[in-house]
Amino acid sequence: MKTAIITGITGMDAANLAKHLLNMGYRVVGTERRSSTPRRWRLEELGILNHENLIITHADLLDQGSLDRVVKEFQPDEVYNLAAQSFVGASWQTPVGTSDVTGLGATRVFEAVRNNKPDAKIYQAGSSEMFGGENRVEILNENSDFYPRSPYGVAKVYAHNMAINYRESYNMFVCNGILFNHEGPLRGLEFVTRKVTDAVARISAGLQTHVELLGLDSHRDWGDSRDFVEAMHLMLQQDSPEDFVIATNISNSISDLLKVAFERIGVINWKDHVQIIGKQRPADVKYLRGDYSKAKEFLNWEPIISFEKMIREMVDADIERVSKEQQRA
Repeated sequence: MKTAIITGITGMDAANLAKHLLNMGYRVVGTERRSSTPRRWRLEELGILNHENLIITHADLLDQGSLDRVVKEFQPDEVYNLAAQSFVGASWQTPVGTSDVTGLGATRVFEAVRNNKPDAKIYQAGSSEMFGGENRVEILNENSDFYPRSPYGVAKVYAHNMAINYRESYNMFVCNGILFNHEGPLRGLEFVTRKVTDAVARISAGLQTHVELLGLDSHRDWGDSRDFVEAMHLMLQQDSPEDFVIATNISNSISDLLKVAFERIGVINWKDHVQIIGKQRPADVKYLRGDYSKAKEFLNWEPIISFEKMIREMVDADIERVSKEQQRA
């Protein structure tokens, strides 16, 4: 039985990855920050919270000692660093904290592995926000230049480059996954996709009348987290470590998102339910589109779940959640 450590086990990607690995026969050790109110609802929804091969332990990317302890105790075959301050908007309010957790936190994970299980394979979660750029519209791949436009993107570039340095300096197996936007029913409410699908569910139930958004013209390459975590695993099954862009090769706008989500509840004139509250970030990225050709060639990976199917499933999940809320009220 292989052992995998997943940092940030309560997050969307980590929960989906944990389910994928458990189904493959892994022992999964998930780390979470110590909290008086653990947020394990994603693991509950997936039905894996009480799985016999899932171990949840406390560790913090700000605490080198806790990471050393976990790696030393469990001696993993694979380590997936998915913990981070991952909301771009919040990184403007907490730039130092984001840099420490998302940037230096990755370095602490690499150090913990180097000092306690140097032959473990490491996956570092990168982001399309590293590419950034205000007006770039080209399709982006592993050779494209980074130009981050948020503290989050800058921190991810730092972690990406540190991963390469550990790989080249210590001959460690470290892969960077440069993941474009990916969503799903387990996405947090602060992200625009879930903000929309939750609002659609509440509008359908008569609990609210509109959704507030910063704008409609941003485009993103949106895939599904359940597809993307399979690519993470495949990267660590290769003979040598490589960096991969994981995307869908298709970019959709916020307007496309709204159209699909509202159509799910039979609303065609979705603009009647949208209020634009204006720009609130110092800088933003308007257009992102990735090229997963390398992943297709070397990993035999391709996205399966379409943007439309994913958004419809997110709306359905939120309608069910809202219904349960009403039943409890």
